[in-house]
Amino acid sequence: MNKILVVRNDKLGDFMLAWPVLALLKAHLPEDEIHVLVPEYTREIADLCPSVDRVIVDPGSQGSAAELRTMFREQHYHMLVTLFSTTRVGLGAWLARIPIRVAPATKFAQIFYNRRLVQRRSRSLKPEHEYNSELACFALEQLGLRAKTLTAPPYLEFESKDIQELRRAFVIANKIPDQHGLIFLHPGSGGSAPGLSLDQYRQLIHGLSSDRGICIVLSAGPGELDRVRQLAKGLKGIAHVIYASVQGLADFARHIACADLFISGSTGPLHIAGALDRPTVGFYTRRRSATALRWQTLNQPERRLSFSPPPHAAEMDMASIDVKEAAVKISKTFLLQGSRASTAFQGYE
Repeated sequence: MNKILVVRNDKLGDFMLAWPVLALLKAHLPEDEIHVLVPEYTREIADLCPSVDRVIVDPGSQGSAAELRTMFREQHYHMLVTLFSTTRVGLGAWLARIPIRVAPATKFAQIFYNRRLVQRRSRSLKPEHEYNSELACFALEQLGLRAKTLTAPPYLEFESKDIQELRRAFVIANKIPDQHGLIFLHPGSGGSAPGLSLDQYRQLIHGLSSDRGICIVLSAGPGELDRVRQLAKGLKGIAHVIYASVQGLADFARHIACADLFISGSTGPLHIAGALDRPTVGFYTRRRSATALRWQTLNQPERRLSFSPPPHAAEMDMASIDVKEAAVKISKTFLLQGSRASTAFQGYE
């Protein structure tokens, strides 16, 4: 038995897009241990991954390459696959003398890896999860294996009975009619890319509210509750509730699994919804490093919809997105008047 370490130690959304890699490696190396290096922030969600045997917490910028070397040596890793290359991790892996060190052939840190794959990710010609899976297939080749099949969503699942019970408790606690569809809308930004303004979200919600039989769930992560409350002030007459995630990412993920539709900008919660194969609507910039294609969610194609600034507008001009038109398209794609019986609203029912 060998130990394989996968590194994705930056943001939540980036880590969720690494789940196909973890599933692919576990499928082809069932007798080996798959470990993952993540920051403390994403440890809780990493613990939910069925393809991970052990979660290793990165001490972050406070931890030196020498500290990582000690951590790596203690585990006697046979191979390290880094999806996010940094000098600190690369040097730590080199110092630990991990036999097979795989990384994209980019940045100065590549000198510390002995197996490198040229990908040109900066061109953003394909989704991030496809770049990740290509690197995983390359890693398997270093072990003399050839990937037979790529994995398919959902990558994160909960027991259907547990989600049904959670949903039932949620609608009762919030006095939502049982047959109403739950549209989760997460107005947080995650900080990596701009999202819609609160006024745009209000317009979007007003447009969607013409579909009867739905309730808007305004979700808030840590530090986002004030923004959500401000958004809610303009929703008089529209069925809505506020859900504040205060019990950690695992609990938030279980609530996202209750959603019939999840809407947000390019955020970590959006990518949790994608990993759960819930229907998603994402709002993206057209900046090459942050496009809808590059940061495509993991759900099935028919379960995802995206919007970006039109070609005549600046690539970062989110205000140029016509949210009224978006609401119409969302309704046609996912919603049926007066019910939640759309074919997209399947999974935990």
